[in-house]
Amino acid sequence: MMKLCDLIQEKNLSIYRLSKNSGIPYATLNDIVNDKARLEKCKAETVYRLAKELDLSMEDLLAPYISKRCDFELFKSNVCHSLKDLGDIDFIVETLEKDEIREYYNRQWYREAFYLLAMLDYISRINNVPACEEYEDIRCKKLQSIIYPKSILALSAVSKDESVKELAKKESIPEFMRFNIVENEVRNVL
Repeated sequence: MMKLCDLIQEKNLSIYRLSKNSGIPYATLNDIVNDKARLEKCKAETVYRLAKELDLSMEDLLAPYISKRCDFELFKSNVCHSLKDLGDIDFIVETLEKDEIREYYNRQWYREAFYLLAMLDYISRINNVPACEEYEDIRCKKLQSIIYPKSILALSAVSKDESVKELAKKESIPEFMRFNIVENEVRNVL
């Protein structure tokens, strides 16, 4: 799912050309592309014309604008449950086929992109599967600050002991720490 500005780039279109081809005023398109107007708030006719010109369904065109970001702890739990349900190899295959890592990264949902890539790399490593080279541009980045599981933060706060966080960081899976995400247990899900 790509936003309109990404779709225009991918199809090598200009806002002007898309305006002419779709019959949508240039100013309207320019505002949508530059986040001055919200596509999901536009008239159905505008969305329809854009979708038709870009050879997409209206739902696919709108999806990046109406998808909601869930709590990060819930996201992590969902990924771990998916791993458990699918098994290692099917998890790798499905993750690569869905390309959600790139989708999250393009949306600037960096925590989700990095967590899923870390999981992919970790599961690949323990199964002796070569790492997918498609995400090398993402692997060289990381979150600005370390993200700890809420359980570690709570334990540290209750015990008033910062060493809890340091121990969790030390015991974290390397593929996750590369992105500043503390994670040491991905298989212990109910």
